[in-house]
Amino acid sequence: MNDLLTQINQVNIPSFTLCRQNNALQKELLECFLHVVDGGIFVLYENVKALEDKIASFCQSHYGIGVASGSDALDLSLLACDIGSGDEVITTPFTFFATAASISRVGAKPVFVDIDPETWNIDANLIEEKITQKTKAIIPVHLFGCPAEMDLITQVAKSNKLRVIEDAAQAIGAKYHGQRVGSFGDTGCFSFFPTKNLGAFGDGGMVVTKNPQIADQIKLLRIHGAKRKYCHDILGYNSRLDELQAAILNLKFKYTELWTQRRREIALLYNSLFQEHIKTGRLSVKLPQEPDYAYHVYHQYTIQTSERHQLQDYLRSLGIASTVYYPIPLHLQKVYSSLGYSQGDFPVSEIACNEVLSLPMFPELTDEEVAIVVDKIADFFAR
Repeated sequence: MNDLLTQINQVNIPSFTLCRQNNALQKELLECFLHVVDGGIFVLYENVKALEDKIASFCQSHYGIGVASGSDALDLSLLACDIGSGDEVITTPFTFFATAASISRVGAKPVFVDIDPETWNIDANLIEEKITQKTKAIIPVHLFGCPAEMDLITQVAKSNKLRVIEDAAQAIGAKYHGQRVGSFGDTGCFSFFPTKNLGAFGDGGMVVTKNPQIADQIKLLRIHGAKRKYCHDILGYNSRLDELQAAILNLKFKYTELWTQRRREIALLYNSLFQEHIKTGRLSVKLPQEPDYAYHVYHQYTIQTSERHQLQDYLRSLGIASTVYYPIPLHLQKVYSSLGYSQGDFPVSEIACNEVLSLPMFPELTDEEVAIVVDKIADFFAR
């Protein structure tokens, strides 16, 4: 009988799903697919060019270069900025692995700086002390859709003649003091992985830049280093955004700001409902912060609690999904053991890895579902 009652009371709230969005766009998506198929050209054609122009303009930049993934956007940006063997690049240990891996793949060394405990972005005040004669660039990450402190980062970079490559994979549309992320550095790197705020039906990425030389170099690098067919000037990559993905992204792009606004509404609702419980003393969790300078696009709505593991298990038992981004900081990953970092070197990042939990967040999430999630979290802390 108890098992039956549990099943009856079970909810089913995913952490993320594309099914609701795809159902709503089904007719447009099918038309989009058939248009590309009928055209018969599937790589670097009109849909890619249209998307490159749209994203560049949207990001207040001059050039957009479609590539095969957000990881490739980082790799090609580093190469186009002439960063390689023997160089050092400063970044955060609290991010997806691709950020640091791109540095390693071009032969450079990632140098980590701890994060700001309020935004979970790289602590811009700690960057300068890590700069050496080998430092060539900074890669700030606009984590979870919240812009990093770009004024200070660009000031430090300028005074030390460093490149800035923005990892904006999770932050398309985010703004710092009213200016779009991706437009501050030498390049801005975006991912169109399906779970992103603007997602394809597979991998895809984009580099934006205001520098024509960097744009030309990335265009060269993405097609095997060839300016003309079968004539290769440099050793490049095969990193082309295909027409079908670009067509889908062009379709979805017109909804991007509407979806962003809905994400922000959901975040505000989460905040409001959580605050009601916090005031009554029913729970104690740290809510995501939106600094005065920021326009947060809430790729994730992430809370922090020392009871993360127990809370996630409890929510899972009720049919409420949640996700941990990221359980192991990069400086403690096995692949980077040769860098010589130890537990305790970046305490704020390590605490975040042990305590953050991302709650359901996608534009089609309903207000009722948000209320259920908050109520169940409050029940957990009131137990």
